[in-house]
Amino acid sequence: MPQTSGSSAPASALARFLPPVLLLALMWVVEAADAVLPGSFEVFGIRAWDVTHLQGILLAPLLHSTWSHLIANSVPFLVLGILVAAEGGRRFWAVTAIVALVGGVGPWLLAVPGTVTVGASGLVFGYFAYLLVRVKRTPPGGRRVLQIVIAVLVVAVYGGSMLTGVLPVSPGVSWQGHLSGAVGGVCAGLLLRGSGAPRPARSMRA
Repeated sequence: MPQTSGSSAPASALARFLPPVLLLALMWVVEAADAVLPGSFEVFGIRAWDVTHLQGILLAPLLHSTWSHLIANSVPFLVLGILVAAEGGRRFWAVTAIVALVGGVGPWLLAVPGTVTVGASGLVFGYFAYLLVRVKRTPPGGRRVLQIVIAVLVVAVYGGSMLTGVLPVSPGVSWQGHLSGAVGGVCAGLLLRGSGAPRPARSMRA
């Protein structure tokens, strides 16, 4: 007898939001390991103009200079990451990959040679920009109205810090990483068409 999909719907919806939670958990595990193991994981970050450290473009979002640095990034990363993941896990990973790549190349090119950049704030700025661009590319309808409401709330909460974050006004803060992360979010919004959310399964009755 065919079974309905109603019972699995809540579990499927919950699983959609797991990727940002798991990625954030990995950041905390990495920081804990950095705290107890010899040396510093920061050396694996983005080293500007150093072709021997290109792997830092992928590793930098997982690394943080201090616990306070990680804590400051955790809440906006989780909030904005979950909003991106609402379109599905595959969409979240696609957006994350584009933002990490573009957001990593930026400080590698724009920062003073030898400068090391670490942290997930580039992803945060990328998710922010993606959520704004997504509204423009969503067809009119109920989904677009919801996305407009979300975008307004996101701007109200994070807009001020996002604006100052892309300007060279805070010593020791990588405005290059923030700006390039935001550019990556715009690229993701333009490149990834349609909604990543899976269609609900049809119910069958016997």
